[in-house]
Amino acid sequence: MASADVDDSPTQDDGSGSAQLSENESKPKARTSLLDSTEEFEIIDSTGEDDDLSDLPLLETVEGQENGKTQNEEKEEKFNDASQNEQDDWIDLLGNGALRKKVLIQGQGAESRPKKGQDVTVKLKTSLENGSVAEEHVNLTFTLGDGDVMQSMDLCVQLMELGETALIVADAKFCYGKQGRNPDIPPNANLVLEVFLLEVKDGPDLELLTGQKKLDLANKKRERGNFYYQQADYVFAINSYDIALKIVNSSSKVDFTPEEEAELLDVKMKCLNNLAASQLKLDHFEAALKSCNMVLEQQPENIKALFRKGKVLAQTGEYSEAIAILRKALKLEPSNKTIHAELSKLVKKHADQKTVETAMYKKMLGNVASTTTKSSSKTSWSLSWKWLFGATAIAIGGVALSVVIAARN
Repeated sequence: MASADVDDSPTQDDGSGSAQLSENESKPKARTSLLDSTEEFEIIDSTGEDDDLSDLPLLETVEGQENGKTQNEEKEEKFNDASQNEQDDWIDLLGNGALRKKVLIQGQGAESRPKKGQDVTVKLKTSLENGSVAEEHVNLTFTLGDGDVMQSMDLCVQLMELGETALIVADAKFCYGKQGRNPDIPPNANLVLEVFLLEVKDGPDLELLTGQKKLDLANKKRERGNFYYQQADYVFAINSYDIALKIVNSSSKVDFTPEEEAELLDVKMKCLNNLAASQLKLDHFEAALKSCNMVLEQQPENIKALFRKGKVLAQTGEYSEAIAILRKALKLEPSNKTIHAELSKLVKKHADQKTVETAMYKKMLGNVASTTTKSSSKTSWSLSWKWLFGATAIAIGGVALSVVIAARN
């Protein structure tokens, strides 16, 4: 390796101004300079015990020691402070670490935050914990609070400001849960969401919607309810169906065509049928029966409504009425295996119940007859003893009377 050239030649002093002394610092001219003298200098031994430099601090630590801390300690303290600040940047929305939010880019202030019922548009990137991207949306629009998106999104976007970019780390139960979403999101997957809030505006006025727009909006909510039903999230499914029914049943200032009216009625019947199915899953039998009856008022031969009404009645112990309803449904659709299986199961259950009830009644009637017999025999025995006692008393009285008469004579 080539080394840098180093100039080892001594510096020549030309005796210019830098070497001159002030008047106060000048020495008597008569005094001879030590450098000019022939006196030999004493050589200092650098290895003496008094000159041990091992205890002197390293140069890099001297500055830190002025505050009583080494440089390493200061670095560690700064790292801890940075870690603490990073942790402080995260908002634990539920207090258990299952849903956390961190602001990456500040928004336009708290007053710009969206409210429930407003329509928001976001840019979204969804990733798994391993960093792989599951989905991306440049412009995703949904109604806040309606359950149109994952629960983690619905909750966190309410806390975002317009123009804000946030990072959200969500537990699986606030995303796609134990079912996952085939094929890109596996079951029980925690997700990392990067969300940019682009736009906030009020929802549409339902009274001013055209027939087609009302149909599109209602079907969107109904399909979201179907998604939740398939995920076994029946409470969220009921919420989505209720919102769809609210849209369909809303008054309108716009005239609809007969075709649009028919399509809206069809959507309403589908929502009520699916609502009944969800309520049945949660054992809300009274509400499910009401939903079925609302369908049958409009469509008395609706197969799904008849089938679910039969199931509700069976669950509440109304076997005879449930069998009649299911037989009507089977007559309308004889090839329906589901109705046939349910009817067969119900008929057998009803027969078993009748057998049990008959045996119970026989046992009850048998006990009553036995008790009556015992009471009758006891009464008869009691009457016979009374009769015998009375007859004996009469006989004794007769004898006594005869003796008295004989004594008088």
